[in-house]
Amino acid sequence: MGRLSKKKPASKKKRKPNGEEDVQAEATTGGAVAKASAAGEVRKKPASAPKKPAGAAKPASQQGWIGKSIQFLREVKAELKKVTWPSRKQTVGSTVVVLVLVMIIAMFLGVADMGLSALARIVLQ
Repeated sequence: MGRLSKKKPASKKKRKPNGEEDVQAEATTGGAVAKASAAGEVRKKPASAPKKPAGAAKPASQQGWIGKSIQFLREVKAELKKVTWPSRKQTVGSTVVVLVLVMIIAMFLGVADMGLSALARIVLQ
């Protein structure tokens, strides 16, 4: 299972509205990133270690089935928060439509069954 949030790649970042563009170039040593603006000034950003999530001590492949189950349930909970649930009125309306259609189809199949049974009795006699 993948992570729920993904970072945008550097090429898809928004540009500044005043026309100035920041050009990012990664330095090969030390992991520092240098930014150069259109005016020509250079600023260095200190390298930061990647942060790990608070509850993830082991990767999912090394966890047991309990850990995988817990991770799955967390992701289910996050996805259910995104769901747009129907209102009570919409739910009742949809339920009524389904019940009416089930009754109509049941009556049709009952009539067809009785007709075919009568036809089979006539043919077999």
